[in-house]
Amino acid sequence: MKFAIIAAGEGSRLHEEGISLPKPLVHLNGEPMIDRLLRIFTDCGAEETVVIVNRLHPETEAHVRILMEGEYKDRLRLIVKTTPSSMHSFSELAPYLDGAPFCLTTVDTIFREAEFRDYIREFESTPYDGLMGVTDFIDDEKPLYVATEAGSLRVKGFHDAPTADCRFISGGIYALRPKALQTLRRCMAEGQSRMRNFQRGLIADGLSIYARPFSKILDVDHAEDIRKAESFLLCEETYTKVGEA
Repeated sequence: MKFAIIAAGEGSRLHEEGISLPKPLVHLNGEPMIDRLLRIFTDCGAEETVVIVNRLHPETEAHVRILMEGEYKDRLRLIVKTTPSSMHSFSELAPYLDGAPFCLTTVDTIFREAEFRDYIREFESTPYDGLMGVTDFIDDEKPLYVATEAGSLRVKGFHDAPTADCRFISGGIYALRPKALQTLRRCMAEGQSRMRNFQRGLIADGLSIYARPFSKILDVDHAEDIRKAESFLLCEETYTKVGEA
């Protein structure tokens, strides 16, 4: 199974709020966000991880190239390109993901590692075309609400506003089979540019997409989000130690 990270955003809001580092290199409890994802993906058996970064922050590219020569040698692929949207970044990653199941996230997606491992194992054991990471924790400026069928976690729609059948929001974690790339190509050909429209396209194209709940998924868009993410991860570490005991 392959993994992919979209790390090509500008991180303008963090910069405006006094964070000088590019978002992928922002530390959470001493670990850069991009390093954290690479470590987790490797622990989940990643055959290869493909990362896209932009040309606006050469220090991110330099950091990834060092990783490529070190512990992730021959298991990490880098694309350097400034794109206008996350969907365009996904499109750049797509040629390297075709032919095998894959999991895609943005670099600032924060989740519990144990939940993510269970999520990947569940996806690998199901016949679904896609398993979307979702949560009922809402701390997002523009959440994408996920509507599921009654008595089931099969996704029947993605909405900008909640409806009666929306129990969750999208967490930005996508485990997909190569068939989903056909939808991506169609969306790109139609001039669409938002990942939420890609998700809607999956349903419109008749793919079997299911929701997989996480207790909490965070994004790091603002300086205050760094503190929230660090606190959340420290709670996870404490929880894990108690569980092991």
